[in-house]
Amino acid sequence: MLAGVIEVDLHGKNSYQAKVTLDAVLRRASGATYRIRCIHGFHGGTVLRDMIRKEYAEHPRVLRIETGIAPGVTDLILREY
Repeated sequence: MLAGVIEVDLHGKNSYQAKVTLDAVLRRASGATYRIRCIHGFHGGTVLRDMIRKEYAEHPRVLRIETGIAPGVTDLILREY
């Protein structure tokens, strides 16, 4: 795990559980945190991926969303590193 990066494994959660988890992580993230890496997978479908990208694109603490690291990972960028 990198400094300033929080990894959250959302495998096995439904959309509601994933949202509650991510909201809690965003509330607890300190100023030293610049990225939240959401590991949602994709073999079981894209419900979590789509929810994260839709719900958190406009979140006040999220600067932008990054994709492309892996198909089952979405990064929420909180500030520039």
